[in-house]
Amino acid sequence: MVPDVSTGDPTKMLCLNCARKIVSPHRSRGKYDALTSYLRYRAAFTDTVKLSFPKIDGIIGDNLPLSAYRNENWWSNSPSSAHAKAWLNAGWETREVNLQKGYVVFQKLKRKNVQAGGLKRKRFKENIKKPFTPAPYHPSRIRKPSKTKISKLYARLKNLERKRASVTSRHGFKPKPAHEKRLFKPEEKPG
Repeated sequence: MVPDVSTGDPTKMLCLNCARKIVSPHRSRGKYDALTSYLRYRAAFTDTVKLSFPKIDGIIGDNLPLSAYRNENWWSNSPSSAHAKAWLNAGWETREVNLQKGYVVFQKLKRKNVQAGGLKRKRFKENIKKPFTPAPYHPSRIRKPSKTKISKLYARLKNLERKRASVTSRHGFKPKPAHEKRLFKPEEKPG
């Protein structure tokens, strides 16, 4: 709890989260602004986008209203509705709506320009920044080990195999440790 941030009054206490909201309020965003930015991003790649209703729910971070699931008129391209402004501002319009399967198809708008020299149709190009292009990927080369390393590893494996083969363990008998083998010759035994 901290004193009121705006007035500094210590008698009026606020939680830290509320104080943070007062000091730095978020820019008010519309419910469908995320859909606008998503469609602008997709405009760099394709002319048509098929989105399922759950995918749109995930993009906007909220559920679509029930009328979107029940009524095809909700998906009309009328600029008077806030949800339609989302895709129209991005340069898209709805082409196909299937309520039974739960998807909508958006198509990029093509605007026609009339020039003095006659009717010429030009494709509308928005000033869309291209999406982030990552740095070129150079896969690391897998280096083969040198012949020296291979021969050392092979020699170690052979030595381990020889050591295992030479140590025979019989039930009840324990092999002699290496230092005993060096101290006594096989025909001499300590008395």
